[in-house]
Amino acid sequence: MVRPLKQGQGIDTKDGIIKSFHMARPGLILKLSCPDQAGIVAKIANYVASHRGNLVEFNQFSDPIGGKFFARLEIETSDLDVQAEDFIDGFGTLGRSLKAEWHFRRLPYRMRAALLVTKTDHCLNEILWRTELGELPIEITSIIGNRPNCRPIAERSNIAFHEIDMDGDKRVEGFAQIRRLIEQEDVELIVLARFMQILPNDFCSDFAGRIINIHHSFLPAFIGANPYKKAYERGVKLIGATCHYVTADLDAGPIIEQEVERVHHFHAPNDLVRLGRNCERIAIAKGIRYHVHDRTIIDGCRAIVFPD
Repeated sequence: MVRPLKQGQGIDTKDGIIKSFHMARPGLILKLSCPDQAGIVAKIANYVASHRGNLVEFNQFSDPIGGKFFARLEIETSDLDVQAEDFIDGFGTLGRSLKAEWHFRRLPYRMRAALLVTKTDHCLNEILWRTELGELPIEITSIIGNRPNCRPIAERSNIAFHEIDMDGDKRVEGFAQIRRLIEQEDVELIVLARFMQILPNDFCSDFAGRIINIHHSFLPAFIGANPYKKAYERGVKLIGATCHYVTADLDAGPIIEQEVERVHHFHAPNDLVRLGRNCERIAIAKGIRYHVHDRTIIDGCRAIVFPD
């Protein structure tokens, strides 16, 4: 469940830093996909205008190959002539006539997120920093690790840290513990911030579209373990990182964001790791931001992304 903010929340000037969650005034985000057809934009815009809604943003994409239409709208609702719930319910008639799949989210809000880690902390620190700045409207419910390395970071941030032993025959029970925590904490987003464990198939399917991973490679190249070593041996000229949704197929879920760095002949494997960390930090931050702001629509094996 998404936690909406009370009116006026979302602005914090502590330490002289302006921290604002996206669109702090009352509003709605609408994501929609449907078969492409004439007049979709006009019909949606007319519906919003008919209830005195204000279109703050309207992003659209018509896929000529797949024959589908995708859109993301932000609607200011301060002057609606109906209650927001009635506006959402009323859209159903139009949505069904378009044979669409759609989703509304109330604004402003914070999404409850759990962060899963192992040893390395650069992605975790990036997420915590950007959350503190107000760039990511998430509420971090806990940090879950299969090693104790990131506990001090969680404690400094006053976030609960759960260490779960997943070695050997404890793996199945370990994932059962993670599942219980996620359900107890009412988590909507699971972020694998360099969590070096392969998720069970049932876990992937039960939380489909809600798990984001950062892979330290420019997928689909160099999947699995030790991608920087593989990249060095292959003599690549670009090193990268990929933020993607998790599926049962290893490192093959819909890609949200990718970042790259130039590689030169004098770069050793450790240099590739150093360059790759920068890519990982930026890619995971963008991926979370796009997901939390409802800027992604999963379409089969790919993700449609409307950047901000």
